[in-house]
Amino acid sequence: MTAPEARRYRVVQWATGAMGTACLRMLLDHPRVDVVGVHVYSEAKAGQDVGEMAGRGPTGVRSTSDRQAILDLDADVVVHAGRIGTYGSHDDDIIALLESGANVISINGYSHPASRPGPRLDALQAAAERGGSTLMAAGLNPGFAGEQLAVVASGLVGRLDHVEIVEHADSRAVRDPGYLFDTLGFGQTLAELGSRVEGPGAALEGMFTEVLDATAHHLGLRLDAIEPDHVQHLAASDLEVKAGTVRAGTVSHFNWRWHGLVAGERRLTVSIHWYLETAHLDRDDPPLWQVHLTGHPGVRIDVELEKHPDDTSRMPAEPYAVGASVVNTLPHVVAAPPGVQVRPLATPAWS
Repeated sequence: MTAPEARRYRVVQWATGAMGTACLRMLLDHPRVDVVGVHVYSEAKAGQDVGEMAGRGPTGVRSTSDRQAILDLDADVVVHAGRIGTYGSHDDDIIALLESGANVISINGYSHPASRPGPRLDALQAAAERGGSTLMAAGLNPGFAGEQLAVVASGLVGRLDHVEIVEHADSRAVRDPGYLFDTLGFGQTLAELGSRVEGPGAALEGMFTEVLDATAHHLGLRLDAIEPDHVQHLAASDLEVKAGTVRAGTVSHFNWRWHGLVAGERRLTVSIHWYLETAHLDRDDPPLWQVHLTGHPGVRIDVELEKHPDDTSRMPAEPYAVGASVVNTLPHVVAAPPGVQVRPLATPAWS
């Protein structure tokens, strides 16, 4: 892959939650990025210096909750990090940004929208063509783990039978009871979950089925179908976590799984563990990701992230890695032709 063009990039950060703030920090720290705007949802955050919002020095650029003010900026790229919701719930904003002429990088899906033909894809594609802009995804998972790392590792395999990407999200540190128990559904019986058993999984459905589509795209596979296969595990005894008590017999571990089928066989799998205890995991100290390629020969990779030794902030390594993935995608989304595009297979660091 050729080196990125030696130029500067005018970038807007859209939303400043945990991941958005990490992206903003990485953008501010990069020597060839100029942050020209930040969109916030809360009026309490509006009007702040965006450097100070991110724990950096003042920049003179102020955040805004005015959507039109962001659309009017002459930005090369908008990094979209809105709250995760029903997949496609941010389409209106992304369409407006694309029509304004700004390229868009999403950290919450849009890995391979072209795999789902229909009115939604048509609207995104038409907006990009009108604006001469590009929509591309970045991030970790969706993003790096399956669509990048697993595909590169397949270069070590002569015959590839199956690819599995496993992510482990330890939820014990979550302090918000409303989020842990009501939104996610921990601490409920299967009867109480009822139709909500598919709740969080349904919210993630679009994102992770597109992970399988993007991975298949890079591997040259054509998926016939994607099959969900979700499992809930119950606590054997009461558990005390930051947000409260999880009673015995209620859900302590969600395992959301999707399988990509080729000729009726499962060839690709994404498996996401959200857990409050490790009793139902293969090991007590699982890595952030496990990538397992079954083939001749097979490959197993465990991946952990760590912070720079000079970083004394409370932010963990994972959000910084999301920000790095975004920064390393900037040259590629700007260089790509207009439209809905799959991120190139390699997005190495640049300076």
